[in-house]
Amino acid sequence: SIRRPVLATMMSLALILIGLVGLKDLPVRELPDVDPPIVNVSTVFTGAAAEVVETEVTEKIEEAINGIEGIKVLSSESREELSLVTVEFQLSRDIDLAAQDVRDRVSRIRRNLPDDIEEPVIAKQEADARPIIWVALYSDRYSTLELTDIGENILKDSLQTVPGVSSVILGGAKRFAIRIRLDSEKMAARGVTVSDVERALKEQNVELPSGRVENLDREMTIQTLGELKTPDEFNSLVIVSTGTTLTRLSDIGRAEAGVEDERAIARYNSRPAMGLGIVKQSKANTIAVAQGIKEELETLRPVIPQGVETFIAYDESIYVDKAIHEVWITLGIAFALVVFVIFVFLRDVRSTLVPAVTIPVATIGTFAVLYFMGYSVNILTMLALVLAIGLVVDDSIVVLENIFRHIE
Repeated sequence: SIRRPVLATMMSLALILIGLVGLKDLPVRELPDVDPPIVNVSTVFTGAAAEVVETEVTEKIEEAINGIEGIKVLSSESREELSLVTVEFQLSRDIDLAAQDVRDRVSRIRRNLPDDIEEPVIAKQEADARPIIWVALYSDRYSTLELTDIGENILKDSLQTVPGVSSVILGGAKRFAIRIRLDSEKMAARGVTVSDVERALKEQNVELPSGRVENLDREMTIQTLGELKTPDEFNSLVIVSTGTTLTRLSDIGRAEAGVEDERAIARYNSRPAMGLGIVKQSKANTIAVAQGIKEELETLRPVIPQGVETFIAYDESIYVDKAIHEVWITLGIAFALVVFVIFVFLRDVRSTLVPAVTIPVATIGTFAVLYFMGYSVNILTMLALVLAIGLVVDDSIVVLENIFRHIE
């Protein structure tokens, strides 16, 4: 820098410029983007008790995947209607190949599992799979079923278009369903069982392709209207027939409009509510995505029905912003203290300028390296920068001592 001051100055300015550009485009998050080597196998067994789920599903899946290479911990949880098997692999194991091995093992034993289960879902555990924002919809005028329809048809599609958003999940949603309530005494009097009702629903509540009719100049598609949609249509359903006697659903119970699951409800401030969880893309900026969601909600406010309120119930970007801000303050304090201590001991302004220039150039230039390496700005990387100031100062002091030695 003494022999070629212009070159040294230009290189320092270029390093600062590239670092600032990298800092602008670096994703900001709370913690590093590290996916744990974990694969989950979840299976839904509708209507089954926890004991049945354990013996019929969980134990069979555990036995099938137990021999896969590289397993560190194999754990499971059986709840009512749900089996969850968690496989943690060694860090040296390729998680993509491990997940494929799990899929192969589960597919081999699929025929040994109950026919009534939903297909097992095998998925890798991802660090960015959880929502960074929860938007709550609540109202005094609308039910949770109606709020679900509003959230899914008005808000969800628009929020998914915000840059950096990976998906939008629904929480506390209610789906429309026809609920059938049976009277055991009436069923016993007519000799009807629950299996008879299930069989009648499967056979008569179905739409089948019926082909088409063609002639020389026209073609018509035939549609068979066999799917029941209203409570009255279900009440008229014939369950069993004995000679000329027909037993309909209305004779042994009733069908009514309702929701799929009545055991769980969502409320906000004692009012019916549902939520939309915003999941960001892995490389997206948490703070930028959160800001985009808030702006999109303001844009959608005129099309949201009167009486429906929206509220940000959870916002991870607030904590991320505060945490990063605190680390920036710590970084500034560390820089100021280092420069102050060097000035106190050296008592020379020109000598103090060496670390005063070196620290910002090295720190800002680090962001360029982070950008090209695919890293993010998070609490750990910022704390590492704070610690790295000490290394930069050590090198600067060595240079200063050498300069003083030559001067003397």
